[in-house]
Amino acid sequence: MTSGTILTIGHSTHDFPTLVGLLCQHGVTAVADVRSVPASRFTPQFNRDSMERGLRKVDIKYVFLGKELGARTEDLSCYVDGRVQYSRLAQNSDFVSGIDRLLKGAQAERIAILCTEGEPLDCHRTVLVARVLTEHGVTIEHIHGDGQIESHASAMERLMTKFGLAEADLFHTRTERLGEALRRQELRIAYVNEELRTDGTAEA
Repeated sequence: MTSGTILTIGHSTHDFPTLVGLLCQHGVTAVADVRSVPASRFTPQFNRDSMERGLRKVDIKYVFLGKELGARTEDLSCYVDGRVQYSRLAQNSDFVSGIDRLLKGAQAERIAILCTEGEPLDCHRTVLVARVLTEHGVTIEHIHGDGQIESHASAMERLMTKFGLAEADLFHTRTERLGEALRRQELRIAYVNEELRTDGTAEA
C-alpha cells in the first residue's frame, strides 16, 4: 500500500492569482492537470500554456496528464452506447500509467490534481481518479473555492446524502450504498460522445 496525501482542485471561474493563492495556501508544489482538453475560451487564463508559464513563475511544477487521466478517453473499448464507463477506463493502460506517475510523484511533491469543476462531486477527478487513488492507500483532500479543505470521506458522505443513501439500512452495507451513489453520479457526469451513441460504434 502507498501512503501520502494528494489534493484536488477545480479552477472553476477563478482568476489566475486566486487559483495560485489557493495552491500556495495549501503548500502545493506540483499541479497535475487531468483535463482532456486543457483550453477554454471562457477561462483562457487556464489554457495549458498559460497555466504552465504562470505556475512556473511561482515555483509550482506543472504536468499535463489529460491523455492518461482525462475523462474523454480515445479508447473506444471504454464506451458503452457513447458513454465512458469509469470501471473500464480505470483498467486502461494509459490510465494505470497516469495513476502510477501520481503515486511516484507524490513521494517527492505535494500534488494537486487539477480539473475544471469547482464542486469536487461534479468532476471525474473525484468520482474516478480520487477513488482509484484511495484504493492505493492515498489520502485525498479536496480544495474548495473558499480555501476550505474537505476530506474525501466527507465528500463521499455528501454524495450518499445527495442520493438519499447516507442512512444505514438493513439490506445494504455502507460500501454498497457508496458504490450505488458513485454509479448514479457517474451517470450524471461521465463524458458522452454523441457520435458513438448515434452510429453504435462503441455499443457493448
